[in-house]
Amino acid sequence: MASTLLAVAAKSATGDRSTPRKIINAMPMTPTNVSAPERWVSLAGGAALVGYGLSRKTPSLWALLSGGYLLYRATTGNCPISQAVGFSTADSTAPNAAIAGRHGTRVDHSVTIAKPVADVYRFWRDLENLPHFMEHLIDVDTTTDGKSHWVAKGPLGLKVEWDAEIITDTPNHVIGWRSLPGADVDTAGSVRFRELADGRGTEIRVELKYDPPAGQVGTFVAKLFGENPDRQVREDLRRLKQILEAGEVPTVKGQPHGKR
Repeated sequence: MASTLLAVAAKSATGDRSTPRKIINAMPMTPTNVSAPERWVSLAGGAALVGYGLSRKTPSLWALLSGGYLLYRATTGNCPISQAVGFSTADSTAPNAAIAGRHGTRVDHSVTIAKPVADVYRFWRDLENLPHFMEHLIDVDTTTDGKSHWVAKGPLGLKVEWDAEIITDTPNHVIGWRSLPGADVDTAGSVRFRELADGRGTEIRVELKYDPPAGQVGTFVAKLFGENPDRQVREDLRRLKQILEAGEVPTVKGQPHGKR
């Protein structure tokens, strides 16, 4: 198992883009006992150690083994040492699994959609529509009390989940939401709707703020593997415009359902 992981990690260091999925597929099913922030830190440390080990004229065995162990920890969420002593930090309700809200990434973008404001608001207000145009989202499940459960994609096939609540809802004007305490990702956002004159449609402005797992370390690792929240939101809004102006919701690869 260790030799397989190191072989795959070696390909990662040489630029094989299919490597992250191979790493995930190489992992056995194990119980999760590592919190999301620790997994991100393990991912950064493991990648750095493997890169260092392979950069040496004579490959450093200790660096490759240590890096492989950290990559295993990151991709499976399992620490064999913690498992042996019965210790876990994976409980999302534990204080050490929460993300501080005073730092983070902020994104602000707008788009004009040639549809009445009521139609645009109605589509967005049904949060289960969001994964149809937000590529980083896998699923959003809503309940009748204004709360929802979100599942999103992260680098190297990792998933993050959180519960959120609607905090502002003025029909055809604004929707605001924030994650609940103990979430893998501390996030908040709003979308404002403005009806344009002369029937030109609706301008929507999206403002997002989030702290990824491990705070700024998580942001760095996300960008290292090609994730760019500013570009993501801009492309998401372009897809939203296409969907609403075409008048239909397309089937999205990896999206198991639309409105339940």
